[in-house]
Amino acid sequence: MTDQGQAPLPVATLDGERTRRISSGTLDLYVREWGDPEAPAMLLLHGLRGYSGTWRKLASSLADRWHMIAFDARGRGESDWDAERNYYTDAYLGDLEAIADALKLDRFVLVGHSMGGTTSYCYAAKHPDRLLGLVVEDITAGSSVSGAGFERIVAEMAALPTRFADWAEARAYWRKLRPNVSDAAIEERLFESMRADDSGSVVWRYDADGIAATRIQPDPSRVVDLHPVIAAIRTPTLVIRGGRSDFCNLDKVRELEAGNPRLAHASVAEASHYVHDDAHESFMRLVEGFLAGLKVGGAALG
Repeated sequence: MTDQGQAPLPVATLDGERTRRISSGTLDLYVREWGDPEAPAMLLLHGLRGYSGTWRKLASSLADRWHMIAFDARGRGESDWDAERNYYTDAYLGDLEAIADALKLDRFVLVGHSMGGTTSYCYAAKHPDRLLGLVVEDITAGSSVSGAGFERIVAEMAALPTRFADWAEARAYWRKLRPNVSDAAIEERLFESMRADDSGSVVWRYDADGIAATRIQPDPSRVVDLHPVIAAIRTPTLVIRGGRSDFCNLDKVRELEAGNPRLAHASVAEASHYVHDDAHESFMRLVEGFLAGLKVGGAALG
């Protein structure tokens, strides 16, 4: 059992994990890679309070066949913080474009969770010639502007503590916030998103104030309406939602699916908003089934 007062143990890296920094404008972004660079590429985007390491389990299952790439979004993890607090979809989209171009990705699969899903929808609509397929985890049109999940996330960000007295207090915070995730998932969140400062207090490893400000009181002109974006997608797309999610409205998913034949969805009954955390095996099976249906030059990729 974990000593509640001890620092989290480092998350084990996968064999062959490589890191680099790639510039996007004035910011440097921290990139992780797994698998053969000559294999078909899959680029993975985390959510609002996520981190690139959240995709290690998926990478462990697919890196024997895919070149897996994930990066810390601006303001998170080891990536640079934005002094202008430009934490909006257009900035995240520009970062994604910079990564894809720097790595010379031609035709690749894009996977995005929550905030990363919004960026992924926008990239797919803008660059249909660059994508083989799109997997979006638990977000649809309207998710980020109304509903129970939207209200929950805004409330969480509004009440975000700036620091914790020690690791025990930080653990208690995460356990109260995410009562249904595993102890391992809590430890991963502690290690990836928090650090001890010189005083011994525990603080965030992301730009909590800047990200919270743009989530609580966003500039209305910068908020993306995903309805026309999703309608414009011409890439095979799978939306994976949690059956217990308060964020990704099933009726809205079905409505958009009915209007765009390239969309399909699946619900994972036992999962919340964090499907790849809550039900990794189910998430993995759905992703692998989707990949098996993708083809390039008549050859299946999965």
